[in-house]
Amino acid sequence: MSDHVLKNVIEAADRAITAENFDALMDFYAEDATLVVKPGLNATGKAQIHKAFVAIADHFKHQIKVKQGAMKVIEGGDTALVIMETILDVVDVDAASTSITRRATYVFRRDTNGKWLCVIDNSYGTNLLDV
Repeated sequence: MSDHVLKNVIEAADRAITAENFDALMDFYAEDATLVVKPGLNATGKAQIHKAFVAIADHFKHQIKVKQGAMKVIEGGDTALVIMETILDVVDVDAASTSITRRATYVFRRDTNGKWLCVIDNSYGTNLLDV
């Protein structure tokens, strides 16, 4: 189901993250959304999510590039579960370029206007169980 409309939504969000356009990025999130910043640390609501993305950009020395690999969408009513490979090209603490691939899970909700908004952004996917 790689041609699902959510593929385009997620790719646009990835471009906003890569460009560090975090104000525009907030348009992809529901007001009550939660972002898994790292295992054990969540940001809830657009203000906290925005602040988290600023900190993530700082952590990766403003060199993060996000793209997606394989994707599956399971839709039920106005909710969709997205299971996807998230690929992060980053600069690590030693200033070396590295690529990180995660099997992410996202939950989207369709609003009354038909727009898909992210309500749970978990780029760690089921790896949260390992912590």
